Amino acid sequence: MSGRVLVIEDEPNITEAISFILSRDGWDVACHADGATALEVIRETAPDLLILDVMLPGQSGYDILRELRAAPATRDLPVLVLTARSQQPDRDLAARLGASRFMSKPFSNADIRAAVREMVQA
Repeated sequence: MSGRVLVIEDEPNITEAISFILSRDGWDVACHADGATALEVIRETAPDLLILDVMLPGQSGYDILRELRAAPATRDLPVLVLTARSQQPDRDLAARLGASRFMSKPFSNADIRAAVREMVQA
């Protein structure tokens, strides 16, 4: 696989792990940690897929997802919501806002790889 993945995540260990996992599979991975400037970075990098944390400094991942789905240029961008908040209301909210996929932390390397592959092929 190859393509550009943008990871918006403020936990350095998670960012490093995802970047390592996906880079080994041939993905070009960029990372960003601030919710307040995330939309600008998404527009600049034009990723093929976005991995988005929910709890970010500056702006929540849910707010970012809402804005992405409202804009024609990013309406169809595949978004994997990745969060420690894994209760059903969180899953339901992500789905209502247009998340392509929802994954709870902690996650396995195989789950991240499989989700990214499936989302880009869809």
